[in-house]
Amino acid sequence: MIPTILMSLMATAVFAFDPPPVGSAAPDFSLIDANGKTHSLSQYKGKYVVLEWFNPECPFVKKHYGSGNMQKLQQQYTGKGVVWLTIDSNAPGTEGNVTPEQAQKITASWKTRQTALLLDPDGKVGRAYGAKNTPDMVIVNPEGKIAYEGAIDSKATPNPADIPNSTNYVKAALDESLAGKPVTTPQTRPYGCSVKYKSS
Repeated sequence: MIPTILMSLMATAVFAFDPPPVGSAAPDFSLIDANGKTHSLSQYKGKYVVLEWFNPECPFVKKHYGSGNMQKLQQQYTGKGVVWLTIDSNAPGTEGNVTPEQAQKITASWKTRQTALLLDPDGKVGRAYGAKNTPDMVIVNPEGKIAYEGAIDSKATPNPADIPNSTNYVKAALDESLAGKPVTTPQTRPYGCSVKYKSS
């Protein structure tokens, strides 16, 4: 009897962490950024929004920031009117969690180009999106629906040397979307470090 109950609890927990299906409405949220300003997804309706899950200590995140790849993407698409929200859902006391002051220092020293670095220490927004890895990427279209969810690119390694030879799924999905075309690859398997959620 107990194994059955445990199995159903485990299945529920896993199901609760599944990302919303591509094409479904993106869960709305409000989070405070590194400078204390509140950002809600709903305030950006009518624009493309990129959500990027973040952990500054993760080698997979460092791959894309240390090489300048993530900053280049952020700058390229925010320059085209895309809103780019980087989200840290790691719980206090775990690897990757940052205070507002630490977040400000990271954005300055790493020369990041996102619209805002949002702090989600209780993990509510990360859980709502089923974000399991850093980086985990989501694109929300102007109608507020999920257009892409998954990995940043096709090479699941922490090695920056792999970036030039990989397919950047986020770039491809944004380029297609901005050109009014359907996204060829709307979902992939994200890779990276696990998000360190607060135990409930």
